[in-house]
Amino acid sequence: MQIGIFIGGAGPATGVLDIVEQAQRAEAAGFSTFGMANIFSHDAMGALTLAGAETEAIELMTAVVPTYPRHPHAMAQQALTVQAASGGSRFVMGIGLSHKIVIEGMFGYSFDRPARHMKEYLDVLLPLLNGEPVKTDGEHYRGQVMLDVPDAAKPVSCMLAAMGPAMLRLAGARTDGTILWMTAAGVVESYIAPTINAAAEAAGRPLPRIVVGLPIMLHSDVDAARATAAEQFSNYGNLPSYRSMLDKQGAANPEDVAVLGTEEQIETQLRQLREAGTTDFVGVTFGSEEERTRTEEFLGSLAPTL
Repeated sequence: MQIGIFIGGAGPATGVLDIVEQAQRAEAAGFSTFGMANIFSHDAMGALTLAGAETEAIELMTAVVPTYPRHPHAMAQQALTVQAASGGSRFVMGIGLSHKIVIEGMFGYSFDRPARHMKEYLDVLLPLLNGEPVKTDGEHYRGQVMLDVPDAAKPVSCMLAAMGPAMLRLAGARTDGTILWMTAAGVVESYIAPTINAAAEAAGRPLPRIVVGLPIMLHSDVDAARATAAEQFSNYGNLPSYRSMLDKQGAANPEDVAVLGTEEQIETQLRQLREAGTTDFVGVTFGSEEERTRTEEFLGSLAPTL
């Protein structure tokens, strides 16, 4: 199981050059992946373009960019630019539907039939990521488009934030995997892995990646760490897709699935995720600067062994 670090899911916003420095530190610490959420601060692909030019080997991942506000042609153009800036095949574009409260309530788009939207989105996006022109006449997207980014290695890897059954089947059949949040080991083993792996097998594709992102804190007092997690992540329990994952685990709140505790306790929880079928764990550190640094250093020390 590969181990990476994600930013943007907790704590205050930081400057764009600080993001580049965080990517450099993650690479120096031995993490496999440096990922960034795309919520209401910096544009993740823009920031990772800068990070790609200042790092050498670490994988760069968005987790995730919402599809509704960006035409798939614009999304592909940005992705190919990140790939070109990173000088190799190390950008993974994680995309997702976001949430009804965001898409309808904030942006004013319809969130009707979201899986259908994503299917048509991929019809345009995936060929462009492979350097191929696209002609489409779908319900949501119609037209003829192409891109020419000669210094970008192709195809750019694409993954979905897939948690519902229709999205998991789509992710397995057409993309490189799923990026999860607030999803515990028991749910990966009993639901996520069987669903997405079966879809990939039926489509004749390799087994997909299952990337699990969770809050993580190294702390000798689990109750204190859980209380801090409750303060920072409680809102995720109110979003239907994450609520569904928590309910499948029998977890009341987001802090109940966070990775918390001593070195031994954290390592045990990570091994459980690996045994459940997780291919990549990406930690979101939280708490004070000292707590985040201590957790990140310990997680980096595990990266070669898990």
